Amino acid sequence: MASTSDIKKGLCIKYNSDIFKIIEFLHVKPGKGPAFVRTKLKSVTTGKVIDNTFSAGHKIEDVRVETHKFQYLYAEGDDLHFMNTDDYNQITLQRKVVDGSEFMKEGEVVTILINTEDGLPLSVEMPSHVILEVTHTEPGVKGNTATNATKPATVETGARVNVPLFINEGDKIKIDTEKGSYSERIKA
Repeated sequence: MASTSDIKKGLCIKYNSDIFKIIEFLHVKPGKGPAFVRTKLKSVTTGKVIDNTFSAGHKIEDVRVETHKFQYLYAEGDDLHFMNTDDYNQITLQRKVVDGSEFMKEGEVVTILINTEDGLPLSVEMPSHVILEVTHTEPGVKGNTATNATKPATVETGARVNVPLFINEGDKIKIDTEKGSYSERIKA
């Protein structure tokens, strides 16, 4: 058993007879009344996100997890196929339980949290940034780089990202997978 002081991003807990992953939290100490923790929980089985508030000191049942490195192999409909880099076992997960799946390209190594009780995968942690090539975007206009104007671009995985006007087709860009946004252009 853990308490609200142990809450951190990525912690998996049992709540309402389901397993949830904490994706956001905020400790609040109001001037009057007891402290509490506001959380945003994502169900690892359905992908549904709920808001919940725990009072300070509330006991929560955490789920023991192991982390393993898996390589993304390919997509087949809504299923994503991964291979364990240690023992070469393969698993299949539904796309809806993988945050940032639109930024995964074949061969990408991700961390998968596995429940130690039943051996089932709980969630996939993407690298914080990925480097992808722009496959389609409108041509940039020289001289428009002083403003914060952006344009849509499609990257090699098919995802769409807003990029600055100076980005062209064939450029490699760094994408923040958590926010799904452009970070910087990678020089060749």
